[in-house]
This record gives sequence, structure tokens and C-alpha cells, in this order.
Amino acid sequence: MSPTSDTALLVIDAQESFRQRRDDWAATANPQVFDNIALLVGHARAAGDTVAWVTHAEPGTGGVFDPESGFVRVVAELEPRPGEIQVTKTTVNAFTSTNLQAQLAARGIRRLVVCGIRTEQCCETTARIAGDLGFAVEFVTDATTTSPIPAGPGYAALAGDELMRRTESVLGGREFATITSTARRVRDVATRPLSA
Repeated sequence: MSPTSDTALLVIDAQESFRQRRDDWAATANPQVFDNIALLVGHARAAGDTVAWVTHAEPGTGGVFDPESGFVRVVAELEPRPGEIQVTKTTVNAFTSTNLQAQLAARGIRRLVVCGIRTEQCCETTARIAGDLGFAVEFVTDATTTSPIPAGPGYAALAGDELMRRTESVLGGREFATITSTARRVRDVATRPLSA
């Protein structure tokens, strides 16, 4: 189905690079993240929403985010379709180093639904920038995940689930985004009248 709404689902960094960081991935706060993203993608497609896939690359680093590694690709459980937006960023947010904003504008998108990896990093930063750009933003926390931050100079350790709750408080409480869940988003999409 071709996009027929003013809504886009942004799938941020749901890529193989993260699973290649095996110790980090083993500590992920939300092991169901890809299942929940798959539900959102299926329902977005059925509703005629745009699906936009964002991956993160660090060219020339020799690590798992270097395109030469072969891991800068959407995980096998999720598969972009021809015609869906696909961009690769080199910044934390999905806009600054890509033409994502122009592609969304060309499709008449006014509302963004954000999911992906990492909750408090690329997903939260993208949501903040999107709000500043004038998009209405929904943040689907249980379709995101992150890993713990160990203590460092001048900052405390935080568990992954604490980071996820903090992101909800910051985005929701400071009105950058409406916080929602996969189940609620799927229900809302299923009951939304289809655009003519």
C-alpha cells in the first residue's frame, strides 16, 4: 500500500551493528524491541503511513558502525520495502547529516512516530530535533531499547530501564513528544479511518 497519511514511522538504528557488540547487546533493557518494531511497521504499512529506516555509520573507524564491516544494515527480522525511505546518518540525530527532513516534507509528513535503538541517544535526540522542526512526535518507548551506562568522571551509572524512564519523563514532561506504547499505537492505527 502506498503512503496515504501525514504520519511516518521512523525506525532508528535497528541495525546489525548493535548485536555485534555482544556484551553490550546481552545487557539490552528491552529484548522484545525488534518484535515491537515489527508490529509497528506492519500496522504503519497497513494504515498507509510512510516507513522511514535510519541507520548509523561511522566511516573509516574500522568498528561495527564502519560500512566496511557489513553490519550497517537493518536487522534481518525487519526488512525495508522498495519505495520506503532509507537514510544513513553520521550524527546522533536522524536529520543533521541526512536529507530525511526534505524526504518527509515531499511526502507531506507532519507527524512522526519514533522507535529504535538507543532510547536516550539517537531516538531521544531525533525526537527533540523533530519537535523543533515542527513535527508532532509520538515516542514508542517499548519499541526502543538501550544498554546501561557505567559510572564515569562526573556522572553516575544508570541502568537501561532507568534511562528509558528518564527519556519518557524528559520528552513527555517537557512536551517534546507524546509517550505511547506499541499496543496503544497499534490499536490507534487499527481504529483510525483510512485517508481518502
